Amino acid sequence: MKNLYDEKAAARLVRRYARQGIGADLAQRIYTSRLLGGDPALVRHGGGNTSLKAPACDAAGRIIDALYIKGSGCELGELDVAGLPALDLGQLTALGRRRGLNDTQMVRVLRAACLDADAPDPSVETLLHAFLPHKFIDHTHADAVLALSNQPNGARLCRQVFGARVIVAPYAMSGFRLAKEAARLARAHPEAQALIVLKHGVFSFGATAREAYGRMIRLVSAAERRLRKGPGTEKKRAPQARSIDAASLAPILRGAVAETVGDGDHRRVIAEFRSGPKIRAFVDTPALARLAAKGPATPDHVIWTKPRPLVLPCIGRHGDAAGIVTKAVAAYAKDYQGYVARHRRRRGGITAPLDPYPRIALAPGLGFFGLGASAREAAIAADLFETNIKIITDAARIGRYAPAAEGDQFDIEYWPPEQAKRLTRGPPPPLAGQVALITGGGSGIGAATARLFAAHGAAVAVLDLDAVAAGEVAAETGGLGLGCDVTEPKGIRRAFDAICRAFGGVDIAVSNAGAAWQGEIGTVDDAVLRQSFELNFFAHQSIAQHAVRVMRAQRTGGCLLFNTSKQAVNPGADFGPYGLPKAATLFLTRQYAVDHGRDGIRTGAVNADRIRSGLLTDKMITQRAKARGLSQGDYMSGNLLGREVTAEDVARAFLDLALARASTGAVITVDGGNIAATLR
Repeated sequence: MKNLYDEKAAARLVRRYARQGIGADLAQRIYTSRLLGGDPALVRHGGGNTSLKAPACDAAGRIIDALYIKGSGCELGELDVAGLPALDLGQLTALGRRRGLNDTQMVRVLRAACLDADAPDPSVETLLHAFLPHKFIDHTHADAVLALSNQPNGARLCRQVFGARVIVAPYAMSGFRLAKEAARLARAHPEAQALIVLKHGVFSFGATAREAYGRMIRLVSAAERRLRKGPGTEKKRAPQARSIDAASLAPILRGAVAETVGDGDHRRVIAEFRSGPKIRAFVDTPALARLAAKGPATPDHVIWTKPRPLVLPCIGRHGDAAGIVTKAVAAYAKDYQGYVARHRRRRGGITAPLDPYPRIALAPGLGFFGLGASAREAAIAADLFETNIKIITDAARIGRYAPAAEGDQFDIEYWPPEQAKRLTRGPPPPLAGQVALITGGGSGIGAATARLFAAHGAAVAVLDLDAVAAGEVAAETGGLGLGCDVTEPKGIRRAFDAICRAFGGVDIAVSNAGAAWQGEIGTVDDAVLRQSFELNFFAHQSIAQHAVRVMRAQRTGGCLLFNTSKQAVNPGADFGPYGLPKAATLFLTRQYAVDHGRDGIRTGAVNADRIRSGLLTDKMITQRAKARGLSQGDYMSGNLLGREVTAEDVARAFLDLALARASTGAVITVDGGNIAATLR
């Protein structure tokens, strides 16, 4: 591992913080913390922590000894002063004289010791940092160190590799007892430069930020060298039959792990597919079931990944995929409930058992899926499991993978402060766990709809003929952007497959893409009319057909929404080539309601009028105003309310339809009021 410390970069950061009145030690602490957090081989997703002991000002204006430590859940790679709450070091060290302190008491004490009442909660490992005498302490879950320590002879291996200046301690859960033990070991070994807690991670010490960081890098490099000396393992693969493809499996899996929470309602998850040579080597090994049952490389991961993954059997292209997956998920849930029952008795009961469904699903012959309540949580689960694959593979090079025991994993998963955090979280946003596809999403109504659906919790897939525009909206909303010509059936299939691999399926399809052709209906060329029907009708039908295919595989219902336009019921002069296919699409909305209500699929349409967009351009506004004998301003606000209607107004109507669980076949008119366009 390369030491990335750069004296000039560090000095620049020190000078920048000095202008804000922040001292050099704290600036250096931030600099090396970001170096650690920038390497995924050291920490992942809020893991690890760093600290500094330095003077600070308390609420009374007194200068006291303080501990600056990374806030719980803050990202080391993005750390700033706000993410390093300062605590009264005297209060913390006084706790070392206590014989016991339970987890709930510890959390309260840490909160009380904060010098700023608005600071983030300090790390659960705060007391360990406080009880050790060193000025700078770095803590990571370095992959290479975990591969060494997660062995039956992990303690001996670590002592051989790291030498006498590194303390090696058995696994213990973070908290008061581990902090007390670390302090005892540090007193017994004052020359120590680091502490390794087996099956958990490594702490390095230093008089300066640079020294603590450098020692961390040297330790990890030593572990990496030892792993490279291993003989390696032959990557045997179990023979795999030709399997179902990931895009077809994803909706089935996603539906099988969805919780039924009411009459026809489901709590859905996002499913992100991962594959590649290293992943395939792992999921295709004959030893997969044995390795998967062992658990994560560090119990800290269990919050995101659960103690073990679901292992699916290899499913052939023509096998009963739905039956096989449903049975496997049911067996997993039963096993998880047994795991909770075993350990909740030992722990004296727990506040609330978590759902029994997996967060990782391994698919031999394909790869694996990370599952989560949001796209972010699914990605975290997938990232951490990829890390586990690397650690398990490296551990096998030198011996046998042996992580923390099941009970230790349970203690982290059901740690009381973690349970309390779950219970105090507000309700999830209304579209949490749902995937929304929006066509024509690169601008106008589509872009506004993507933004609004994402703000309400949906994972959004933005489709647009302009791939760059789709990507820009997707980047803004944290979604998936795809270039797609919706008049090209194969392109639509590719887009749906990509969405299924990225998010696991589709729950809401907003078929919005369209364009306006004009012409006097008695003289217009057939080619113009046919071209308009391809985009303004048949593309809607193609999107809806593919959405129904995926929704049926999920078996959790869904929602089809169409942009049908006011032209569907109130045609304008010389606008027949646009209005006729829109009228057909309005009735398509109702036909899908009739034919697929039994699948739990709802439909809805929005009849909008005079929305500035890529369809209604300034040029077209001029033409339409002229056709009606109006000024441009009067044309755009020519409605009963006398106000211009915006893309955001239409997006809100789509959202209302998506949330209207007891409505189907509904049509909302968004035009500011036009009696001629109301439905009769």
